[in-house]
Amino acid sequence: MGKLVNLSDLLVHEPLAGKSGIGHTRWATHGAPNEINAHPHRAGPVAVVHNGIVENYKDLRARLAAAGQTPESDTDTETVAMLTQLHLNAGKSPVEAARATIDELEGAFALAFLFDGEEDLMVAARKGSPLAIGHGEGEMYVGSDAIALAPMTNRITYLEEGDFAVLTRTSLEVRDLTGARVTREMRKISMDAARVDKGGHRHFMAKEIAEQPSVLSDTLNAYLTDSGIALPDPGIDFAALDRLTITACGTAYLAGFTAKYWFEQIARLPVEVDVASEFRYREPPITPNTAALFISQSGETADTLAALRYCKGKASALYSVVNVPESSIARESDLALPIHAGVEIGVASTKAFTCQLTVLLLLALKAAEDRGHLPPAARDEILTHLRALPGVFNTALGRDEVIENVAQELAEARDILFLGRGLMYPLAHEGALKLKEISYIHAEAYASGELKHGPIALIDQHVPVVVLAPRDRLFDKTVSNMQEVMARGGRVVLITDAAGAESAGAEAWRVIQMPEVSDLLAPILYALPAQLLAYHTAVAKGTDVDQPRNLAKSVTVE
Repeated sequence: MGKLVNLSDLLVHEPLAGKSGIGHTRWATHGAPNEINAHPHRAGPVAVVHNGIVENYKDLRARLAAAGQTPESDTDTETVAMLTQLHLNAGKSPVEAARATIDELEGAFALAFLFDGEEDLMVAARKGSPLAIGHGEGEMYVGSDAIALAPMTNRITYLEEGDFAVLTRTSLEVRDLTGARVTREMRKISMDAARVDKGGHRHFMAKEIAEQPSVLSDTLNAYLTDSGIALPDPGIDFAALDRLTITACGTAYLAGFTAKYWFEQIARLPVEVDVASEFRYREPPITPNTAALFISQSGETADTLAALRYCKGKASALYSVVNVPESSIARESDLALPIHAGVEIGVASTKAFTCQLTVLLLLALKAAEDRGHLPPAARDEILTHLRALPGVFNTALGRDEVIENVAQELAEARDILFLGRGLMYPLAHEGALKLKEISYIHAEAYASGELKHGPIALIDQHVPVVVLAPRDRLFDKTVSNMQEVMARGGRVVLITDAAGAESAGAEAWRVIQMPEVSDLLAPILYALPAQLLAYHTAVAKGTDVDQPRNLAKSVTVE
């Protein structure tokens, strides 16, 4: 139970000998996270690990009970092992038993099977959850993605939806959903995840926040040339589009929410933004000349991938903004746009978010060009500001001590509100989300103008209010809302620039001053103080910053 170090310590005293093994860091769905429910699950001669959810496990359990088999755990995964044992008892070979079991499962899964007496055999299969095969010298590996396998090998084969794989130490046989034998491409992955470390920082999240100037430079260098914005082939013709639909989850959704403002304001392109888990079941009509854009750090987010598959054959094109170019979402898109953030270990996304925002802004600028709404001079001015953004981030990182001091006081609160207008409204949501997920303080975000329509009832001296307000065209209206908070005893943390601090800083409880930046770029820069506030608040509370409770880095289940 708990962290992997507990297992590591146990194995020092109770070592396991062998040449084959399977394991899984289980994210609890069915059954509490305890030793009985831990993976692998074993039934007689078969052991199984599973990522995903078996939706028909209750029906299968009823059938197994009729055959005299009783589960020991509360998990849906044990049902897979028991069903495989039932097929083995009926005379099927291990491979046949695993195949017959998979054919009976409903839901999403990545599975790996081991069998007693079969020392050179592992069976793996995927449906809905990612799975990759790593090729070594006289050895083979199975993992969720290339990052997991990188310490062992850089030669990777990604299984496709419905694939069933039979591995020995020297061979791989893959069959598709129909049972036909197929060849899946083996790729060489340039990712040295074996040397991922904290680089002298206390947490991966702190390291990844500090890396933002560098990775933003990488992102900009990948998309900017001397002549302007260059997208990978086949590119995007925004002039041919009437509408864009953006779908994502969590922080990636908030990047899409921000992009809606950019696309509509500077490119005059109507945009709908949906949470992927709602989009896929809402089944919205997709009109002609509507493109679909999907955002995912891992490229394996289950709901986002399902939304992409819903749009196939309906949208005029499928585009994705991803951090893993070999991921399922990237491979199934007509055009994948890498964000070049590098490996992100901390569960709370930081550098991936700002890189997503940067790519999305570049797309909005390209759309504005294609649609005739952005003269070359205006475009060049914005690109000049963008090229300077990594340097502005470096300056902003110098405010860390001020932000840490504010966070020490926020750590005492039970509830915190975030306010923003215009492009700062999605950022308010991102600030609240970051604080919730790593400090466990209840936080909510509201559009500044909506405060008086209900949420202002929450305001008192015990509820700090973080106001994101660079001195833009909406600043005065935001300050009016800030004064409404202070009139009711609320303590305001104002995050603004020098001009904003001079105008309204004296009235706020605390002020965090950011460097000046153009209005369009403010959401990217202002993500930084939101991240640092959450980080330092979590550190002050003593929570697990990199691996907050109940959360997973890549959500590959519904």
